[in-house]
Amino acid sequence: MRGLDGHLTGRRIAVARLNRPDIRFLVPPELPAVLAGAVVLGFRRRGKFMLMRLDSGYSVLIHLGMSGRMLLDAPAALHEHLSIETEEGGRVGFVDPRRFGVLDLLRTVDEDGHKMLAGMGPEPLGNEFSAPVLAAKLKGKGTAIKVALLDQRIVAGIGNIYASEALFRAGISPTRAAGKVSRSRIEALVQSIRETLIEAIAAGGSSLRDYVQPSGELGYFQHAWKVYGRTGEACEKCPGEPVCAGIKCITQGGRSTFYCARTQK
Repeated sequence: MRGLDGHLTGRRIAVARLNRPDIRFLVPPELPAVLAGAVVLGFRRRGKFMLMRLDSGYSVLIHLGMSGRMLLDAPAALHEHLSIETEEGGRVGFVDPRRFGVLDLLRTVDEDGHKMLAGMGPEPLGNEFSAPVLAAKLKGKGTAIKVALLDQRIVAGIGNIYASEALFRAGISPTRAAGKVSRSRIEALVQSIRETLIEAIAAGGSSLRDYVQPSGELGYFQHAWKVYGRTGEACEKCPGEPVCAGIKCITQGGRSTFYCARTQK
């Protein structure tokens, strides 16, 4: 979103082309006509969604799905569903080979009521996210804390990699029941979530398979992973100690979870 904001905010869109509307949900056919001639006022993020706001009172809802990319000033690519060109000559292409992404059109005043945004929890980097708020949302829940962190109704926008990394930093086992995490440990978890996300954003995200930054560059946070993808390695809290069995990988909710069984309780 930051890459798109620097490239499009304040610019007028000269032309928009919808090449293929068949992604996760059909793209509204009127989208190119609404984009053409509009000035981009700015961007907002909500969870894993981006909202591009236009001076016409409309917003474009964008979700990258599993393989989606927004590429800046790159030539037309295979699997490019939407392209935008500004009056200044800039170009943005939405490329999604697996077609799990989302492009939708809505009134800006109706953003929070959109079916994919309504009911979302607080933003993890916002002032509304705190230990008391998270404790209230976890109260009485028997589901594992790792699975709970991926529930967008509890907290918006935490992905699978970052849930594992944050739990390691907080020293909390991903298998612990969410409702059984103590208040002091929830406070540590809130802090570790924020630290993990801030560091990841600064590093441009994690390029695991398909993800690249809008500039086409890879993200670099994968080089700072403490547990994710490091099965069998000693964690940084107990390197080389004979009692350390190494980082483990388990499956929770159909997703891979990585953790150190010795240091995360």
